[in-house]
Amino acid sequence: MADSSNPSKRKDVESMDNITIAREEIRAFCVRCLEKAGATTSHACAMADLLVAADYRGHFSHGLNRLESYLDGLRLSTMTSVGTEPEVVKETAATALVDGHNLLGAVVGNFSMDLAIQKAKESGIGWVSTRGSNHFGIASWYSMRASNQGLLGMAFTNTSPKMVPTRARKQTLGTNPISVAAPANNGDSMVLDMATTVVAMGKFRYYDKMKKTVNAEIPLGWGVDQDGKPTTDREQVLKDGGLMPLGGAEETSGYKGYGLGMMVEIFCGILSGSAYAHHVPNWVLHEGHPNIGHCFVAIDPAAFAPGFTDRMSDLLDHCRDLEPAEGETEVLVPGDPEKRHMATCDRQGGIAYTSKTIESADNLARKYGVEPLARVA
Repeated sequence: MADSSNPSKRKDVESMDNITIAREEIRAFCVRCLEKAGATTSHACAMADLLVAADYRGHFSHGLNRLESYLDGLRLSTMTSVGTEPEVVKETAATALVDGHNLLGAVVGNFSMDLAIQKAKESGIGWVSTRGSNHFGIASWYSMRASNQGLLGMAFTNTSPKMVPTRARKQTLGTNPISVAAPANNGDSMVLDMATTVVAMGKFRYYDKMKKTVNAEIPLGWGVDQDGKPTTDREQVLKDGGLMPLGGAEETSGYKGYGLGMMVEIFCGILSGSAYAHHVPNWVLHEGHPNIGHCFVAIDPAAFAPGFTDRMSDLLDHCRDLEPAEGETEVLVPGDPEKRHMATCDRQGGIAYTSKTIESADNLARKYGVEPLARVA
């Protein structure tokens, strides 16, 4: 999933964009491809909205670059989009268990978070645990779905094993992201979207995809080799090693990221009865139905002390007004880099992509027999 855990330091290969595409065109292209791969129109639109939102917010690892994986899933029948919808299999006034019936992740996620929102408005809190799902994109898409309605939103998901736990050698937990979105005054908000590994796997693979135009090595502290030792060799990480927990090595508190990943696994896999940890198949390789688990929480601040958005605004403003450290120009809060990226996209009339991403999209257009992306003049 996306990662905004260090919002003031996001300097990576995403800065090499050079071809601009209008958001409406990206969405239409994604819908065309998804429908050709077997998705119903409504499901294709739900998935396309999420993919465009990811790129619009600057999380290129989870947008257009991920489209091919969803298409492959539909084509290989490791995910479906026909004949069923998500189902509530158990519920109380404030909780629910949802079966996603192996549908596209965005379809399952939207249904589940909307159910949590409904329960929060009626009971003050809604907690929905979901099984039988697929990769659901950026976690913040769902937490913001709640915050846009004045609620506190949280979203979690387990994923295919990529994290090597502290002191271990074998991948056991996923990147298991956490997202929290809290509304403030005048449309302001805090939006946290972070992996519990040092870096999200989507960003790692995106970095790997761009390796011909960047330094061949990954940063030290991202991953380990087959012996559980930190390495800068991307091939060792992908082949026999894995990603490090948030914090890195044990000496730099990597066990805390390991613990957070375990917490997400409890919320998503253990609570829902979905596949969990080492039982989750490799989603990228489409090794059967992944049966991924999610967790969605919506909380109505009105059920607690009055003045929630006032205090949120005070906190956000205080942090932004802090004196920057030497060499820095400003202090940001989670969600600020994404807002700036969206503003840039609006100014330039679309989202700027690398030529490699557009080349991949053009290949998909030929493969599925659809109209390719139209460039912004």
